[in-house]
Amino acid sequence: MRSFLEFGVPLRRLAAVAMLMVALAVQLSGAQDAPVDRRPEYSHGEMEDLLSKGRITARKNSAKGVTDAFRVTLSDGQRTHDAQVQNVDIFRDRFEVTPKYTEFNFRDTYRYNVAAYRLARLIGLDNVPMSVSRMVDAKQAAVTWWIDDVAMNEGARLKMSARDRLGPNPSRTNAYIHILRVFDELIQNRDRNAGNLLWTKDWTMWMIDHTRAFRTDPALRNPKLLERCERSLFAGMQALTREAITGAMGDNLLQTEVDALIARRDSIVKLFEEKIEKSGEAAVLYTLPR
Repeated sequence: MRSFLEFGVPLRRLAAVAMLMVALAVQLSGAQDAPVDRRPEYSHGEMEDLLSKGRITARKNSAKGVTDAFRVTLSDGQRTHDAQVQNVDIFRDRFEVTPKYTEFNFRDTYRYNVAAYRLARLIGLDNVPMSVSRMVDAKQAAVTWWIDDVAMNEGARLKMSARDRLGPNPSRTNAYIHILRVFDELIQNRDRNAGNLLWTKDWTMWMIDHTRAFRTDPALRNPKLLERCERSLFAGMQALTREAITGAMGDNLLQTEVDALIARRDSIVKLFEEKIEKSGEAAVLYTLPR
């Protein structure tokens, strides 16, 4: 092997190159050893304690929505995180939702945020944010964990090109959409819109704001949209019992709302069982890609 000197490279330049290489090696080593700047991770219990007991240190009113929700920062002296507060609690015998649609026995209540979270836990879903009931400003309210790292809402996603709107893993994105359809039928959510469906930077779907769900109509609204079902979600619905629902909900659902929920669950399970019998399990059930 010929040396650098044979090519006429001066010794001073060789020394400078060597020093530069050493400096780069030190920088790379330091970068590998340096801690990664990540958001703090919280256990389920820590999240619940912070939402239930955390002191409000800051607040910011929301510019969107019709339920006067606002954002707060909670702290227990060691941990800090933001949350959404909703205290809406409206009942109307008759309510004109739109000029062409009137709803009877209309409810819009913070209790349904807590109920949606607890039901999601019962049936194995982890993309409904934790929500607890507590007093804020002398009013009972739902205090819901703020979703970090949001990239866009559903409206922004749908404005993307047909290829880009499915993200880097189209099968995973479509899997979330099927979960959404099943969950919204189960709770009979009548207010799903582009603003209360969020996508984080890792393309995880988060279903938020359920204050107009849990209607007492036992019938399914759009059964034709129920094409496929995530496997663990299907098993969770099959195993769901009245006792489990009543025990988890406390006073967040009325008995008539629980009755309707059970009836819709029965219809959804039956629908997918019939699809499985006709087309086979592989064509109907799937596992959410991680």
